[in-house]
Amino acid sequence: MDTKAIVIWCVIGLLAGWLASFVVGGGGLIRYLLTGLIGAFVGGFLVKTTGLSINVGHPLVNEVLVAAIGAIVVVLIARILA
Repeated sequence: MDTKAIVIWCVIGLLAGWLASFVVGGGGLIRYLLTGLIGAFVGGFLVKTTGLSINVGHPLVNEVLVAAIGAIVVVLIARILA
């Protein structure tokens, strides 16, 4: 994985975590990054498992939305378990 891919992955994670914070509540930069990155994996799994097709026009926006959905799920599960 090259540096550019890692930076893009982190930006997607930050955006997803930031979007998820609007739905489930605040956090900081580190929390946005962590929930967004973990949410990307969870969201990808959920979308693939359920067979949903998220297509809003641009592949990068699709990735951010999937990661944000996953981040929301991760935060809600963490709150239930805590």
